[in-house]
Amino acid sequence: MNRMILKDEQWERVAPLLPGKAGDPSLSGADNRVVLDAVLWIVRTGAPWRNLSEMVGYLNSVFRRFHRRCQTSVLQQVFHALSGDPDFEYTLIGGLIIRVHQHGTGA
Repeated sequence: MNRMILKDEQWERVAPLLPGKAGDPSLSGADNRVVLDAVLWIVRTGAPWRNLSEMVGYLNSVFRRFHRRCQTSVLQQVFHALSGDPDFEYTLIGGLIIRVHQHGTGA
């Protein structure tokens, strides 16, 4: 997986938030950036976990690290650190307020 999602300055902002830094007990964070890029790719594309490339490592390992970081609210801190960047702004439109024309529904 190419590093196409996080820019270097974004990574420098969120790297201290992730476990695995020097001084953290018994954690290895050597591939934190690859795992975070994989998680952001899943979120951005909506693809299932099984579609992750082999370049990010074992699928189960990436998912377990994602799940652990969700439980400890690390990803929430990463989201808040990145939410001001224009690349990570999202527009959500609810289906309750938008109606499809009758010809668009296949009727």
